[in-house]
Amino acid sequence: MITKKFLIVFSLLITIGCEKYDVVIRNGMVYDGNGLPPFLADVAIKDDKIVLVKEKIAEKGSNEIDAKGLAVAPGFINMLSWATTSLIQDGRSLSDIKQGVTLEVYGEGGSMGPLNDSMKKANQENAKGYTIDWTTLGEYLESLERRGVSTNIASFLGATTLRIHEIGFEDRAPTENELNNMRSLVRQAMEEGALGIGSSLIYAPAFYSTTEELIELCKVASEYGGMYISHMRSESNQLLEALDELITIAEKANIPAEIYHLKAGGVKNHYKMDLVIEKIAAARERGLDITADMYTYIAGATGLNAHMPPWVQEGGYDNWVERLKDPKIRAKVKKEMTSDAADWENLGFLAGPDGVLFAGFRNPDLRKYIGMTLEEVAAKTGKHYADVAMDFVIQDGSRVDVVYFLMSEENVKKQIKLPYMSFGSDAGSIAPEGDFLKYNPHPRAYGNFSRLLGKYVREEKVISLEEAIYKLTSLSAKKLKIKNRGLLKEGYYADIVMFDPNTISDHATFDNPHQLATGMHHVFVNGIQVLKNGEHTGAMPGRVVRGPGYKN
Repeated sequence: MITKKFLIVFSLLITIGCEKYDVVIRNGMVYDGNGLPPFLADVAIKDDKIVLVKEKIAEKGSNEIDAKGLAVAPGFINMLSWATTSLIQDGRSLSDIKQGVTLEVYGEGGSMGPLNDSMKKANQENAKGYTIDWTTLGEYLESLERRGVSTNIASFLGATTLRIHEIGFEDRAPTENELNNMRSLVRQAMEEGALGIGSSLIYAPAFYSTTEELIELCKVASEYGGMYISHMRSESNQLLEALDELITIAEKANIPAEIYHLKAGGVKNHYKMDLVIEKIAAARERGLDITADMYTYIAGATGLNAHMPPWVQEGGYDNWVERLKDPKIRAKVKKEMTSDAADWENLGFLAGPDGVLFAGFRNPDLRKYIGMTLEEVAAKTGKHYADVAMDFVIQDGSRVDVVYFLMSEENVKKQIKLPYMSFGSDAGSIAPEGDFLKYNPHPRAYGNFSRLLGKYVREEKVISLEEAIYKLTSLSAKKLKIKNRGLLKEGYYADIVMFDPNTISDHATFDNPHQLATGMHHVFVNGIQVLKNGEHTGAMPGRVVRGPGYKN
């Protein structure tokens, strides 16, 4: 005889059995990351993995999402992130999550480890409200994961960091012992999961590195399957020569090499982009793995150090300031700042004082100049623009954050079409609130990826949506040799985004950058929903993603 109790238990068992998955995403247009045309399908998640991608999934999920009208894609990879400390301050990674970024990749020249005692002391003095509880790069990444972050995190080992660790800020070659120590640090970092070696060669003390020094470091990274990724020695007057250096390093160290934020800076150099593309094509044809990434704007952002010769910066900030206070040295610096440089990257000269925009100051008294150009401040204060720049470096206690207008829209579109092009924000991941409002970031912090999908895909049709998603996902994962991420595929980690291709847009501008992107509806990181109906859930399931040399 069938009892009422039996029927209740049987009904519960059926219900439990039907909820086979944690999440089922239904009716979405799936862009799986391979660059192929999309298809209508359901996606099932169990724990932290994608377990089924199928036209119709009969079983139910504990969480059911109707993605009708939305693109369903793998999470986006930010190939150049500076969210190293902003995620300590605010682990939500809001400005990037709202664009679908699920992996932040660090390491443009500087990395958060390894640190020696003096480096740790200096970094702690500049730390805002947090304790540096790490020494190595791997320990930093693990510390960030413990603190809680919404995105996954990964990092290259900074060649600048290695140089400071062993040589400090001196303009000289390493001794054989110092070079051996640097090699040992590369081995340690690669075994901790670093992705390879990252450099930023226009800045002191990285500027002092020779090609041979970089080759030696890259040889070690190559043994572990890593790659070399570089802000090249020039992106303007010596652009082609700088590319030759990168290709030489790739060839002699037997390592894949990527160009950070590819550009041809300065109007007189815009024509060189065609020559760069030809040179990369020739290198690829002979078997070298040369690739690039970019941001989707015609202006870059860095500091006033890129408007002053490297020699005046030798020894670090304190020595730099002392030299700027010396009238004789100051006159020499001013002369070089106002001249076109052949042997260093004078971004201020290339942009012109009307193309240098102040973005951030440490000194509250100087923040009234945020949003003004160097030319406007010079007119307002009655000083020469070079004197304004030098005075601000002294008064602010920093290199001073500025935006340089350098590139052409034609080249931006040309670069987006390149088959090996990935994308990086070259910015922190922040939020339009609190301390983040004390400076004006480059709008790429809020809009780089949504701008690609809205302006360049939907509106201007530079590339198709499936190609853009491929470049944001599996292409980047393949470059980094990251396992089980970058595709909507069974067995892969459930880093998944859902957005409306018809509405996704960036809103941040240079005048008003603190504006979140819109059109991203849902984001999952490692199977946990971080964005729901466009709102952050507060979840912080981000993990350390390690490179091919990682040893448990």
